[in-house]
Amino acid sequence: MPYFDAASAAPLHPVAREALLASLDEGWADPARLYREGRRARLLLDAAREAAAEAVGCRPDELVFTPSGTRAVHTGVAGALAARRRAGRRLLHSAVEHSSVLHAAEAHKAAGGSCAELPVDRTGRVAAGDVAAALGPDTALVCLQSANHEVGTAQPVEEVAALCQEAGVPLLVDAAQSLPWGPVPGGWSLLAASAHKWGGPPGVGLLAVRKGTRFAPQGPGDERESGRSPGFENIPAVVAAAASLRALRTGPETADEAARLRRLVDRIRTRVAELVPDVEVVGDPVHRLPHLVTFSCLYVDGEALLHELDRAGFSVSSGSSCTSSTLTPSHVLRAMGVLSEGNVRVSLPYGTPEAEVERFLEVLPEAVRSVRERLGVPVAGRETAAESKAATAAAEPAGLVVDSLGKRCPLPVIELAKAIQEVPVGGTVTVLADDEAARQDIAAWCTMRDQEYVGERAAGRGAAYVVRRRA
Repeated sequence: MPYFDAASAAPLHPVAREALLASLDEGWADPARLYREGRRARLLLDAAREAAAEAVGCRPDELVFTPSGTRAVHTGVAGALAARRRAGRRLLHSAVEHSSVLHAAEAHKAAGGSCAELPVDRTGRVAAGDVAAALGPDTALVCLQSANHEVGTAQPVEEVAALCQEAGVPLLVDAAQSLPWGPVPGGWSLLAASAHKWGGPPGVGLLAVRKGTRFAPQGPGDERESGRSPGFENIPAVVAAAASLRALRTGPETADEAARLRRLVDRIRTRVAELVPDVEVVGDPVHRLPHLVTFSCLYVDGEALLHELDRAGFSVSSGSSCTSSTLTPSHVLRAMGVLSEGNVRVSLPYGTPEAEVERFLEVLPEAVRSVRERLGVPVAGRETAAESKAATAAAEPAGLVVDSLGKRCPLPVIELAKAIQEVPVGGTVTVLADDEAARQDIAAWCTMRDQEYVGERAAGRGAAYVVRRRA
């Protein structure tokens, strides 16, 4: 079964498996002890730290292992902010950061700090000029991912790092998605990553804090991992994580594989737009991860589409609101201002055969058509003169009102698409909806369909979204 969700968790690398099994016999003892078994475990831990530090581009004594990438982010954000409390309490982060950064920001605000969100363009990329404008004397920390986990867009980390150095503000980089493909450039101060993104075992993260960066670990600590990540190290998992990362970064085939996967992703980006009507491929087409592509299908329930693809044998993920238990749209897609419904993220693991990508492109159009058919999506077509005249005569001066309260994506947009055919050119349709995704999806539908998005207003327990027909 083709697995196309490496951005969530990559399959265990063969080198990681070998290292894990070998270190289960050698690395079970306490590395803090002086007897033979402890010394053996310490040697394994030190070797893993050196290998990981080389891949990151830092000194071994600057890097600690954590129980997860999320814990690395939380520890890094809290420690950097606490150390700079006298300088200021303002945290800057992009609008598309991983939820671990957003949760850390919420905790910072709850403790009396302040946060500012940096906007992104429609590709999901931060402008270095916006960072420069937002930096102030009270800025304590800037957080910027190296590449986005949902759409693959790479961020201008090197430029932002230079701005932060000039302002004397540390930069924390979440490198979880990009580290398998190469070191993060620039003078960053802190870096976090997660082993299961590059084929290491789950439950291992790393945090690098460069010398000279003020850092005050928060919470109870102990003597392990420089006091920054308390608890007994999972040495077999750490060794496996470092071994797989080193194998990826030093293997002669890595650059070739990245180029090959980029070609496959380019094919998906091109062919999906050709094969599936009303689809929006999102993310930066150039500045991006080599293995990841995301697209959204109009008039499609994201969860239903994922089930269709799963039945066809493909494991993919989604940032669509319909796949979230909270029924809220992806904060990444919302910040970009792109369509969120029917969202599919394809992230190819190392070694993905070209034939599997070709079969995915064969299966996808029918899967989308099937979901749309079940939802009663209107068939696009031109009106006859008689139909246009009848619609003009039937339309009220104030326009049509569509009550979609209580309905979830993509139903409000589907009902808008049906209703717009009933009003004359220049007429309006007002959609009443309380689904949070409607705000961005109706506006995105207008862009895709060349209709005018007039705006929104409060309407009882929801909102009223007004659309004017152009043609």
